Amino acid sequence: MIDLNFITRFQTKTKYEKSYKNAKASYLNRIRWAVSLFYCAMGLTFATWASRIPDIKTALHLSEGDLGTILFALPLGQLVIMPFSGKLVTRFSSYKVLVFSLLLYVFSLTNLGLATQSWNLALGLFAFGVFGNLCNIAVNTQGVYTEVLFKKTIMGSFHGAWSFAGFSGAILGLGMLALGLSPYIHFLIVAVIVLLLMVFNYRFLIPTKDKIKPESKKFFTKPDSALLWLGVIGFCCMASEGVMFDWSGVYFKEIVKAPGPLVILGYASFMIMMASGRFLGDGLIRKFGRKPVIQIGGFMISTGLFIAVFFPYIIPCTLSFMIVGLGVSTIVPTVYSVAGKNPSVPPGEALTIVSSVSFLGFLMGPPVIGYIAELSSLRFSFAFIGVFGILIALMVSRIKAIA
Repeated sequence: MIDLNFITRFQTKTKYEKSYKNAKASYLNRIRWAVSLFYCAMGLTFATWASRIPDIKTALHLSEGDLGTILFALPLGQLVIMPFSGKLVTRFSSYKVLVFSLLLYVFSLTNLGLATQSWNLALGLFAFGVFGNLCNIAVNTQGVYTEVLFKKTIMGSFHGAWSFAGFSGAILGLGMLALGLSPYIHFLIVAVIVLLLMVFNYRFLIPTKDKIKPESKKFFTKPDSALLWLGVIGFCCMASEGVMFDWSGVYFKEIVKAPGPLVILGYASFMIMMASGRFLGDGLIRKFGRKPVIQIGGFMISTGLFIAVFFPYIIPCTLSFMIVGLGVSTIVPTVYSVAGKNPSVPPGEALTIVSSVSFLGFLMGPPVIGYIAELSSLRFSFAFIGVFGILIALMVSRIKAIA
């Protein structure tokens, strides 16, 4: 039997807290806002790409299988940088890596709008995956540092900011479609917004580096088993998220037959409920505990996806995608918060282990969906992913002890 009770033993031991010991509450809140807005910048960047996937798919004349193959470039980019991202954050500090990688992340986004052939798009997505992974590790390390300063659970609100930006990106995408603007012009507008967010907030990031232990200099080390199990839970959750990001628009267009701009309705409904759930999640976890909240979230993921499969109509599917959004909302923030406080591994490297396993689900789930849809149907592929929610609930309920 395996257990998740190891969650309660994780404590953070960092020296940077002394620098902020006498800081005013207003300054700490400004730090929290700055970190939140960097999460927003990342969420907006990714959501902007996701909102135009159906449009780009049509423009490049791609089948489901073709799109699935091209989408593999994203996880490939992540896999290439994965062994280095945590060590880069640990050595050069999360705030420097975050600023550098976010600049390149949004630049990669604009290049996606220039793709005219399949290989152009695949190459752009590879770079998008590389810099997205670096951003992810760096910004979550900043989130862990900030949570420690506040001495309470606030990681959910950071991920809520990411989700809110994702919803805003979906609405912006709807507006861009209505105006008839090309993906490239759309992506350029978003790039300017992200750059402005960076200019006004980078000074308030926490400028600290983790102390590098002698044993961490080894390139390959055996990961902490607790971190691996957290990663598996994150994998199942983020596979569901990835499907919503990359395939919700296609599902509404080809299965639900939503008219015109309403193809983005499923994605928007998912994002707004995921954002709402994350802002409420910290309070729910403090009241009911992590385990019950994660279990309920897993069952909601499965329920929502199965409803979409059996009732492929615009109203039931909109409601079902909202349920999925609530289901996934609290799981990943909880997993990241716990991982970043592991006493034996620097936050950047701990988050690399957990997020690397988790993001394999996020980035490999959508391409696999494309292949399953090509062999059977898109509805069947959504049902396949629906099983992951049940697995999350079962893993949390059956895990008893991890050394």
